[in-house]
Amino acid sequence: MTPIRALALLAFTALAACGADGEPVQPSLNANVGVSGNGTNVGGAVGLHRGPFNLYLGF
Repeated sequence: MTPIRALALLAFTALAACGADGEPVQPSLNANVGVSGNGTNVGGAVGLHRGPFNLYLGF
């Protein structure tokens, strides 16, 4: 992803989250922690929902 696209995505997300285009969008957060014999793994996702549009970013 180019720096311009990353900046545009960040700006769009911030605009949607602050409510400048209507009601603020409440983000959702999912977090996972797993422990097994092979070690520990951590992951999660952040999501935004607005009408039929859903955006999830996993980490």
